[in-house]
Amino acid sequence: MNFQLGKIRLAVLALILANIIWGASFPIYKWSLEVIPPFSFAFFRFFIGALIILPFVIKFLKITREDIPKLILVSIVSVTLQIPLLFFGLQLSPSINAPIIISSGPIFLIIASVIFLKEKLKYKVLIGTLVSLLGVLAIILRPFLEGGFTEFGVLGNFLIFAATLCGVVQALILKEITVKNDPLTVTFWMFLIGSIPLIPAVIWESSSFNLLQINTQGAIGLIYGIVLAAVLAHYFLAFGIKFIKASEVGVFTYVDPIATILVAVPLLHEAITFPYLIGALLVFLGIFIAEGRVHYHPVHKLKA
Repeated sequence: MNFQLGKIRLAVLALILANIIWGASFPIYKWSLEVIPPFSFAFFRFFIGALIILPFVIKFLKITREDIPKLILVSIVSVTLQIPLLFFGLQLSPSINAPIIISSGPIFLIIASVIFLKEKLKYKVLIGTLVSLLGVLAIILRPFLEGGFTEFGVLGNFLIFAATLCGVVQALILKEITVKNDPLTVTFWMFLIGSIPLIPAVIWESSSFNLLQINTQGAIGLIYGIVLAAVLAHYFLAFGIKFIKASEVGVFTYVDPIATILVAVPLLHEAITFPYLIGALLVFLGIFIAEGRVHYHPVHKLKA
């Protein structure tokens, strides 16, 4: 029993650390994407990340046969699709929008967990979902609400939202895969498999981008993305989701907006506006209504 509680504590800490890393990554990525094109950034982030992990899993590369199709699917969803969507979204929108939109993920994760994993349904989910969606809509339409409407800004927010839905799918599939497989091994295969389909786009971008000529701005983003956001944070996610219910994993995205703002304001000089605050409030209010249980938030397990 104590051993299991120790694993749960570690899982909670792992998920908190992962989301701090990812929260700070949004403004860092947006800054670095000024000099590195999105597909190249995504490819090098995950392919080099896979090479870094390889020595640690070289003797444990086997994946349970029945989980291989799920592994391929989660790799495509979480790397090939999710990251370019996020990067293109960040190029078009303020980075502080990203964690708020992504914070709506728990609502969709709860619903998906009920449908696909048969987890217990909470009767307040519908109300919470509607409230959170209003908040997400406020963030997505933020350019219009602030009187500076541009179709590119709205498009960027929609792309970030699409990346959020990919993240929900990723969490659900990882929950099943990590039951019988080592989290770090799963992370290695996800990075490798997911980066391969990006190669044609990287070749296309190579006409205007040369990795050997990268400057400090781009190097910082790549190093952060590879070592922290890719290798460490994804391992923390895979480890944490092994011991925490799938419907609870998303609540750790509460941490993201704080980390994002602390980096985005001084680095990119992004502004915290009234529509942004209203949207953020509605998103988190909806999550609170849907979960209805701040008093037994998973963080309490750190004290178990």
